[in-house]
Amino acid sequence: MPKTSARLLSLLSLLQARRDWPGALLAERLDVSPRTVRRDVDRLRELGYPIVAFKGPDGGYRLDAGTELPPLLFDDEQAVALAIALQIATTTGAGIEEAAARALNTIRQVMPGRLRHRIDTLQVTAVERPSSRPDPRVGSGVLTALSAAVHAREVLRFDYSPISTPEADGAPNPPRRVQPHHLVTWGGRWYLVAWDLDREDWRTFRADRITPRTPTGPRFTPRELPGGDVATFVAGWFRGGAGDWPCRGEVILGLPAAVVSGYTRDGVVEELGPDRCRLVLGSWSWPGLASALGRFDADIEVVGPAELKDAFAHLARRYAKAAADRPD
Repeated sequence: MPKTSARLLSLLSLLQARRDWPGALLAERLDVSPRTVRRDVDRLRELGYPIVAFKGPDGGYRLDAGTELPPLLFDDEQAVALAIALQIATTTGAGIEEAAARALNTIRQVMPGRLRHRIDTLQVTAVERPSSRPDPRVGSGVLTALSAAVHAREVLRFDYSPISTPEADGAPNPPRRVQPHHLVTWGGRWYLVAWDLDREDWRTFRADRITPRTPTGPRFTPRELPGGDVATFVAGWFRGGAGDWPCRGEVILGLPAAVVSGYTRDGVVEELGPDRCRLVLGSWSWPGLASALGRFDADIEVVGPAELKDAFAHLARRYAKAAADRPD
């Protein structure tokens, strides 16, 4: 029979592996009597583990949720996976960076030497997108509220802050009413995928612009996402779906589609010939969109809308003036 301390750890590991354990099966797995299992369960309860007994033909035990966090037991692979996940969590922009770093340091301190060495040699570096501005941070309270609404399948009401652009008039937008389906990350930002009840269509909302309202609304039956799953839907959306870009235009470029696709992350590229393609792209402003299209250094034919043509004319005048003002 194993020593009591080792047997308690084995029992705790089994209880964490599945929800319900018949007493007889626990005794068999530990090679002890059912009476010994009962005594060991009582010892774990004294240490703070909320183990409850359930009745039935095979009466047994369940590790339940408690009011305090007792000591946890992880096997080697679980400990390594948890440490790597915490390293990644420090770069998610979810407002938990400091807590994740402290949790990682705590876990590392109590790891045996062999695991600590594995963690130290498995450093994870998250490379963020190059940007002139850092990605906006989202409060953990907002993410918790959104996740709760998704899990409960309850209609969510929230204020959606306007985008800060030269064209924005600063007027507040009316509250949105949606059926929340998924909370996802894409390109370092958090998004809520939801069915917009007022627009009767699917939408993605940037979580950093959401201010949830309470209480939530009635429960709903989830709709099926276009594409069948959230990964397919989100990838298609950011390749040029309807999106929430305030400015979206269409052009024909004098370049092969394969070349343009290599430099286009969230647009739709359609091949028109060996050296021509159609590109649909979005941006936060019309001059910004015209500038993004100009980076391809190719002949451009604007299909529409008129605002995009005006933006090209505006930039042409600006660039011509800049060229005329240069010293000889």
